[in-house]
Amino acid sequence: MKKILMGLCVVGAVSYGVSATAAGNMHKHKHQKHLDKALRPLVNSLGLTGDPLLNRDVPDINSAEAQLGMDLFYSKSLGGDRDSACVACHHPLLGGGDRLALPIGVEADAPDLLGQGRTNAEAENHAGFPPVPRNAPTTFNVIAWDKFQFHDGRLESLNPQQGANGSVGGIRTPNSAAGVADPLAGGNLVQAQARFPVTSREEMKSFSHNSYSDQEIREFLAARLAGYEGPQVFDATGNDVTDTVPLPETAHWIEKFRSVFNEPNAPLEELITEQRVSMLIGEYERSQAFGNTPWKRYVEGDNQAISAGAKRGAILFYTSNMQGGANCSSCHSGDFFTDESFHNLAMPQVGEGKGNGADGSKDFGRARETGLEQDKFAFRTPSLVNVEVTGPWSHAGSYDSLEAVIKHHSNAANAIDNFDESQLLVENVTNLDKMRANTLEALNASNFELETLNLSDMQVGFLVEFIQSLTDPCVKDRDCLAQWIPANDDDLNGDQLNAVGEDLLPL
Repeated sequence: MKKILMGLCVVGAVSYGVSATAAGNMHKHKHQKHLDKALRPLVNSLGLTGDPLLNRDVPDINSAEAQLGMDLFYSKSLGGDRDSACVACHHPLLGGGDRLALPIGVEADAPDLLGQGRTNAEAENHAGFPPVPRNAPTTFNVIAWDKFQFHDGRLESLNPQQGANGSVGGIRTPNSAAGVADPLAGGNLVQAQARFPVTSREEMKSFSHNSYSDQEIREFLAARLAGYEGPQVFDATGNDVTDTVPLPETAHWIEKFRSVFNEPNAPLEELITEQRVSMLIGEYERSQAFGNTPWKRYVEGDNQAISAGAKRGAILFYTSNMQGGANCSSCHSGDFFTDESFHNLAMPQVGEGKGNGADGSKDFGRARETGLEQDKFAFRTPSLVNVEVTGPWSHAGSYDSLEAVIKHHSNAANAIDNFDESQLLVENVTNLDKMRANTLEALNASNFELETLNLSDMQVGFLVEFIQSLTDPCVKDRDCLAQWIPANDDDLNGDQLNAVGEDLLPL
């Protein structure tokens, strides 16, 4: 398998003007020209536009569909035991995630407390970690994915086309066979993804609803919103185990659905369906499109849009190993900075894995879907747009700084040997030896894809500065993000998750 080469920076790649500040403004201006002269040909040769959302039909957050989708996204009515919501793991003010290595969905000690300080008593039974085995991906720019959703790609567009967000040719999901379109997947990858958190007992479904199949829990939750009788469910012995939790007041949901779909007289079973619920949530998530970055402005021609350090990082990022660069763009390619493919980088596995291996403690990643040996421990290449705000990073949230992530890419063996578990911000971790053994197995696998290069701290700093230029200012601005957060007084049935932080103040 091809190696992802990351090379040491040589003079021809990034040595321009390291003493620019001391040389004065005139020399600094000349120095910037040298950087632009080196960087612009790279940008042009790759055909970059700087716009990760080019030709995407982005929903307006103020549209009726996105607004109702936001209400649903924040509603604990979609949690099996009404103690979790989509936003529990994907809050805009937490980078579209939860700022935790591994998420806490159901049975949180304080359901409305998000981010650091969110705890779950069940962690004691899971080696110190919450039972959700993978890091929560950001909802930011989910509209820009065209091939896969989830770290292992278990949602897959069967006819991926640039800009289509999986809307052409069908989508394979865990509810359909490999290579076969799920007829209920929905209209795009985001809607398809929105149908699955409610089916996970650790994330939203809850352990008390474990007897429901995926489709039964979706239909039950739609029935809960509308106030009509959901599907009747029986256990293996024939006992009726249909949920008996009293339904809340549902008039406001009925009124909103009737308004959005302009169906004043539709039967409730046709008005509020699981397909419509997932579509609306998907439109809210797809409206979280943030691509107006300093890097975009630079690519469009503004030489002053990014710093000299960011330019040096960009040259490292885009220059091949043979020419003295880091060749990061071999995987983080295009304007969305991802090849939408899967690679084994031996990122430290934390938590209890996904049940793979002889003892069930491993996470085989993409191989769980394909069954191929060459896909073991391989995970989807993340986008780097807005990645500055989406930590902790990796499929298991094992690193809490961009510097640490880059140093892992630079020398994975050294990073694993010196891994600092304190960055996980998880107390009483009991399986560190097992975590290390599983990570070393990935490191020693034949499909491991990183070359050792030992970047200097200065080079790491340049790359971090470039990556920070890929951040849309809106995602760091509370006032800007307020459009994607409902007001507390919108809570009409007491199920809206009004998030607070560890200090118990509103996020």
